[in-house]
Amino acid sequence: MTDRPLTLMAVHAHPDDEATGTGGILARYAAEGIRTVLVTCTDGGCGDGPGGVKPGDPGHDPAAVALMRHQELEASCDVLKVSDLEMLGYADSGMMGWPSNDAPGSFWQTPVQEGAARLAELMRHYQPDVVVTYDENGFYGHPDHIQAHRITMAALEMTALTPKVYWTTMPRSKMQRFGEIMREFHPDMPEPDPAEAAAMAEIGLPDDEITTWVDTTAFSDQKFDALAAHASQGENIFFLKMGKERFGELMGMETFLRVQDATGTALPENDLFAGLR
Repeated sequence: MTDRPLTLMAVHAHPDDEATGTGGILARYAAEGIRTVLVTCTDGGCGDGPGGVKPGDPGHDPAAVALMRHQELEASCDVLKVSDLEMLGYADSGMMGWPSNDAPGSFWQTPVQEGAARLAELMRHYQPDVVVTYDENGFYGHPDHIQAHRITMAALEMTALTPKVYWTTMPRSKMQRFGEIMREFHPDMPEPDPAEAAAMAEIGLPDDEITTWVDTTAFSDQKFDALAAHASQGENIFFLKMGKERFGELMGMETFLRVQDATGTALPENDLFAGLR
């Protein structure tokens, strides 16, 4: 036995990603006395600037946006009671196909082994029992999410650690519900073209393929408040339009695909730390 605390490490791409996909587990496990470590890979500089100014528009200053988003990230971590925040500080690559994908120093242009070596050092330091990141498509194809997946899996190979490893996902049944609610809030929203609709249909997993369902309903208000801490990006955070009650109903369950496990815990499971305590 060891005095080292049970530790969760979540590896995310941008400020605000921690709240959207894992805010519930970060808050829940912190409340249960587990050390929660958040690694944020990019500076978020391709987010909206003050007044909603978009990347590439006059007046958008990536450095100023990055500073603002760092402050918002720290506020979100305070809400979620995150024990340790580590920022790798790579430049935000923007959405797939943006010119910023090719910018020197962007996360997308960073050699995987370079980013992985830095992350591996953090893993050796924190000795996580559970690691959470995205799947190989970054959940929805964002280059920085894909890169976060790549460096996480490469970093694990560089260490002798054997944590339980999970990829964030969403049940397809809930994705369909999201679409219905978005149309409710935006009745004039045009129907997606067939290619876009087909791509959307591939996001997430069939419900019966999801291995791990973690009930975080009791922490939905914290998750909502953590998202709200990223106020500069409010225009892009659809979930904030729902209000807390509806948000809790829709976002109270966080779901994952378990991809590495040495505990032998039976699936499906309802706790990322099943078999570890």
